[in-house]
Amino acid sequence: MELIPAIDLKDGRCVRLLQGDFDAETRYEVTPQALHERYDALGARWLHVVDLDGARDGAQAHLPIIEALARRGRLRLQVGGGLRDRATVERTLAAGAARVVIGSLAVTDPDLVAGWFRKLGPELIVLAFDVRLDAHGEPRIATHGWREQSRLSLWDAVARFRGAGLKHVLCTDVGRDGALTGPNCALYVDAVRRFPEIDWQASGGVRDARDLWSLCDGGVAAAISGRALLEGHLNAVELKPFLPAA
Repeated sequence: MELIPAIDLKDGRCVRLLQGDFDAETRYEVTPQALHERYDALGARWLHVVDLDGARDGAQAHLPIIEALARRGRLRLQVGGGLRDRATVERTLAAGAARVVIGSLAVTDPDLVAGWFRKLGPELIVLAFDVRLDAHGEPRIATHGWREQSRLSLWDAVARFRGAGLKHVLCTDVGRDGALTGPNCALYVDAVRRFPEIDWQASGGVRDARDLWSLCDGGVAAAISGRALLEGHLNAVELKPFLPAA
């Protein structure tokens, strides 16, 4: 399993939200460029970059920062937030992103997104499904920066793309995101069991190396970490098994 550090951008700054709430924001006095250097030095190969303004407003807001990070080289960028049409997707790839992350549109217009798989190839696209568990423990999809809740289950959302060649899925348990309460390992074990052909990326709740080992044992391909890395809850020695370039 590979650890992928995350940078969330809002108003040009690095922030973290608690459970996707824009009113529960923590700002960090570090630049995206400095974090890029820090994670490169740790031995990461990928950097997950989220344009929170884009996710909320539906229009990409941080392309110059993404271009600047891509020019630094070494880390490959996985970029999401506000990618709601093919022109924006292609513009993001042209800016240097190695993968684009498609969220809400994969729920609201799956046929359109499935066409992108055929045109761009499955290695360039990650589908991001953000979920909240309902009263029965079923993961239901949240969309539009987590402000809207659908009745669509995670399993039905993924199944729509089986014929399109879907390879990468990033799944965030919204209730765990930014809370340092531990990841929902049971969710990811179930996901891997149902769709073993997919490389699952787990997001939300990672707090220490034990969580990374638990996710690894569950069969996920990658774990996304934002706050735990930003606040120093994970040290370089603990991270080494999960950083291929370390």
